[in-house]
Amino acid sequence: MGARVTTPPTPRQAHFCTGDIRRHVIVMAGTGTIGLMAVFLVDLLNFTYISWLHRPELTAAIGFAGALGYLQIAVSIGMTIGLGAAVGRQIGARQHDAVRLTASSFLIVMTLVSLALGCLTAVFSTPLLALIGARGETLRQAAGFLHVVSPALPLVALGMGFSALMRTSGDARRSMNVTLAGAMMSACLDPVMIFGLHLDLMGAAISTVISRALTMMLGYRGLRPHDMLRWPGWTDIPRHARPVGVVAGPAILTNLATPVAGAYVTNAMARFGTDAVAGQATVERIVPVMFAFVFALTGSVGPIMSQNLGAGLIGRTRQVLRVSLWMVAGCVGLAWIILALGQSAVIAVFAVHGVGIAIVRLFCNWTVASYLFVGMLFVANSAFNNLGHPLYSTWFNWGRATLGTIPFVALGLHYGPLGVMIGQAAGVSVFGLAAVAVAFRVVGQLGPGPHVSSVPIDVPARTPEGALMEMQEQDDD
Repeated sequence: MGARVTTPPTPRQAHFCTGDIRRHVIVMAGTGTIGLMAVFLVDLLNFTYISWLHRPELTAAIGFAGALGYLQIAVSIGMTIGLGAAVGRQIGARQHDAVRLTASSFLIVMTLVSLALGCLTAVFSTPLLALIGARGETLRQAAGFLHVVSPALPLVALGMGFSALMRTSGDARRSMNVTLAGAMMSACLDPVMIFGLHLDLMGAAISTVISRALTMMLGYRGLRPHDMLRWPGWTDIPRHARPVGVVAGPAILTNLATPVAGAYVTNAMARFGTDAVAGQATVERIVPVMFAFVFALTGSVGPIMSQNLGAGLIGRTRQVLRVSLWMVAGCVGLAWIILALGQSAVIAVFAVHGVGIAIVRLFCNWTVASYLFVGMLFVANSAFNNLGHPLYSTWFNWGRATLGTIPFVALGLHYGPLGVMIGQAAGVSVFGLAAVAVAFRVVGQLGPGPHVSSVPIDVPARTPEGALMEMQEQDDD
């Protein structure tokens, strides 16, 4: 009976500091995958509904709006990474009062930042969309979508924040259920709004906002049993939010790199017409579904690393990195087989036309393999953010978004839209391998003892005594 209690772990329990590491990674990533898969499947279903309207300008509009929407989500994800890393260390070190003040203070900061960003995006959506290549009716439709969705960005940020806190406490199941509820709401509303009320893309936008509101409310309700929230004094907010901001700032910059690179690729595809943009948008909707485990894995291992680091269990921290990379390789291999065999069905379901068909086939047959290196980069980023080196994530992600994208895609432009995809895949492989190599170096340099400092140090400091103890610990591992 004790093994099946419904009461979730509280902040007083460092849930990941005992037990089998592989089991923790599988449970956290597995439950995260179910939640993410539901969200991404609904997004994919939404995209399918729009494609069934047989209006290429609407399909392309989703691609352009998504390019800006990913920028907003990237900021929210960066803030939740900082929140999970800081609170995870405090839980591992059993600093229970600090957990409540840190979590509450930064959730207020998240609300204000996301509200400002969402409103600014809505106001400047038309020039921003034009900047990345949207034109005519596609531009008008994409801007209308963002006018509805962007001001509601705080719903996304708070929903992610509540979910991150539940997962950091080890309550992966409750976090998953909250995400599933929001996805189910969207799945029910989409066909009603798009087809029943004939609202087309605007219906999809309204459905998105309602489902996000439900996720936020359920997330708050799910977090209450953990006793992780209390209303801080206004003067306390800057002081208690700062430990999170130290990680969140670089994490935001890190996560902005991916959508910035994506916007550059979308602009390159736009030169070959709406069919090319629609083909690229189809690939971008397939990727989250097929690689939901990879995305969930990289978000799930953070709390495991941070708790063990806070408790001084360095050997377990290293093991998390190794196990995660093997799981990434297995997931990419399985996805490659599925997509190679099912590519014709993908093309038929999403009504891809013209050059978009060649883009989808190239992805399913070959460039899907590049996500092995994307997964490597994401796992390395999680290690950097939770082990006190968030700036490493920033450098590698922006390196990928600039040196790993611009010259490769610019070269590929000379060979058409397929060359753009190949160039993008080639660039990420270089930075994925380099990031993993540095991540193993960082983990190898961790010294013994608890690491509970709220301010990460980006230059490892090692004394001769610390190095000797580290060597002894490595021998023991």
